[in-house]
Amino acid sequence: MKFNPIINSLLETDLYKFSMGQAIFHQASEYETTWTFKCRNTDVQFTSEMVEEIREQLKAYCSLRFTEDELQYLAGIKWLKKSYINHLRLWQPNFADFLIEAGGDNGLHIEAAGTWLDTSMYEIPTLAIVNEVYFRFRDDYDALLESSKERTRAKADMLREGHYWLPVFSEFGLRRRLCAEAQEYAIEQFAALDREDVLRSYFVGTSNVYLAKKYGVKPVGTMAHEWIMAMGQGNHLYNPSYSNKVALEAWVREYGVDNGIALTDTITTDCFLRDFDKPLATLFSGVRHDSGDPYVWGDKLIDHYIRLGIDPATKTLLFSDSLNFEKADKIARYFAGKAKVAFGIGTYIANDTYVEPLNIVMKITKCNGQDVAKISDTAGKGMCRNQEYVDYLQRTIDWRLKHND
Repeated sequence: MKFNPIINSLLETDLYKFSMGQAIFHQASEYETTWTFKCRNTDVQFTSEMVEEIREQLKAYCSLRFTEDELQYLAGIKWLKKSYINHLRLWQPNFADFLIEAGGDNGLHIEAAGTWLDTSMYEIPTLAIVNEVYFRFRDDYDALLESSKERTRAKADMLREGHYWLPVFSEFGLRRRLCAEAQEYAIEQFAALDREDVLRSYFVGTSNVYLAKKYGVKPVGTMAHEWIMAMGQGNHLYNPSYSNKVALEAWVREYGVDNGIALTDTITTDCFLRDFDKPLATLFSGVRHDSGDPYVWGDKLIDHYIRLGIDPATKTLLFSDSLNFEKADKIARYFAGKAKVAFGIGTYIANDTYVEPLNIVMKITKCNGQDVAKISDTAGKGMCRNQEYVDYLQRTIDWRLKHND
């Protein structure tokens, strides 16, 4: 292994992996899933040396175990239950679940297959490893790191000086961070902001549970597309256009009114709204935007709440799609007084340098032997290995929308 281990704690993942993990443990522990890596950059190539380093880094990750101190921290999150904490006490990543080889358009092919309970936990560490390995192999890595830190300091200064209005924002960049050092530096800078000095913006925390614990900020995150894809499409008994209904009702069974930000765009927001009825809209504290025009989306959700007889000012619109401070500021001003607004900002905080960041994902592509797909509100953000299944899923969605079902 050329570099020191990149992932040094099993807490070094996004919080929603634990919230989904507990629900999987209690409701779908027998589900089997396959995950597939994809690099969307067309001009990026991974060398054989990079592939070997990624393999060795993942081996090192699979040697980790939760410490009792880490488990005690997780037990302090009010909606995590003792049964799941005890599962984590025994859990370990399994390197045999991974396939890592040179190949594909970018020179890197990664798959992970096994129980959903296991493979769900691999996504974020894998992406963080791939991203850091790629950049550390560059000749100008040290300059990139210094560039990231300079821009982070400038961002913190701009917040202190009131250049932007971000009512509530958190850092979501672990999966595409330049490196662990860059992300930690950003959390350190933003966590040090004095709330009395920064009256216009409030940094609430990070999705990275390890750094949330280390810096005493809030760990942030609820659910990802995988929850709706696997719960709604992995069971052959369900029409996949009802994925949101199946997944959200399962979430309510697990958490009730706790831990409730619903993700809307797994099979398009329009289809989501068919199932986001008054009971669900009441129980969930808000919704998350991850694709499509944020203004159109926000207005659509506000109108939906009004039609249901729910005051949208009591609900949170969480924006998390390719944000920077300028975009977030404009969105906050547009929706001021209409709804609560919050922001999850990733790459702009954790990998903002003078070069283009990687656009990498690792998505669930099969569940229980069946293809699953994401059809988002933005063309190109979906992912599925079987176009016939995508076409079928789209037809079921179109039928529901046409018949108002």
